[in-house]
Amino acid sequence: MSTESTNEKDPLRPGFMSSDLIQTLIDNYRSGHGRAINSTLGIEDANSIWFDLPKLKKFISMIEEEAAKVNPDTTEEDLGIRFYYAAYPKEENWDLMDSHPVEKEYAEKHTIVMVPTLKRESETGEVLHFDFNPTNANEEKSMALSSRKANLSIIAENNGSLIPPGLSIVESFD
Repeated sequence: MSTESTNEKDPLRPGFMSSDLIQTLIDNYRSGHGRAINSTLGIEDANSIWFDLPKLKKFISMIEEEAAKVNPDTTEEDLGIRFYYAAYPKEENWDLMDSHPVEKEYAEKHTIVMVPTLKRESETGEVLHFDFNPTNANEEKSMALSSRKANLSIIAENNGSLIPPGLSIVESFD
């Protein structure tokens, strides 16, 4: 007998949200934050970002494989992904993107940067999800990442498709 809820409105049913809630959340963003950003910056900012499933699966697999190389006792439950809100640079600073080729039409638009996280105990004993770089075995034993270190190349993902400039005809929530 399955104990998993089939009630679509059950807030504990993972992986499901009502379309009304999704639309409300998106409308809240667009009428508040989105409108403020567009009017302040004088641009039409992105409404969404799309990643293909193979890219996401590869990213997750890379995190798991690299974390296991450094610490074979790392479990799936120890790992996660933090989504940072980000924005591309202005066109005049586009040389910053040389190592990460993205079209200039993305200049100043919202994006996200995904960074691996590792669950571990903090100095105060609280269990927290820390950003980490599993490819740098020279870091602390915990693999914690300090963004204040020198310009490290770390596992992270950002290269999705933004709408706009992509066509909004593909979005269900407008």
